[in-house]
Amino acid sequence: MPTKVRIPTPLRKLTNNEEVVEVAAGTVGEAITALQARYPGIRERLLDESGAVRRFVNVYVNEEDIRFLQNQQTPLKDGDEVSIIPAIAGG
Repeated sequence: MPTKVRIPTPLRKLTNNEEVVEVAAGTVGEAITALQARYPGIRERLLDESGAVRRFVNVYVNEEDIRFLQNQQTPLKDGDEVSIIPAIAGG
């Protein structure tokens, strides 16, 4: 069973308006690579020039922030759900 990735509204134009896509990946980093292979341009929206997840992008695996896990090295298993959430600023 592949991993489900929830795509936020601002990035859905890159995924043909799909809200949830499935990828086969062993880590969060591999999931991002798989997304880039299927949806060119998505990687630049998620990662900065050094390859780190952008400050204003939050990535969760089963509702746990990867910054408190192993970042992009966070392992994925069948049935996991990855959520990409853009940070919202307001005032």
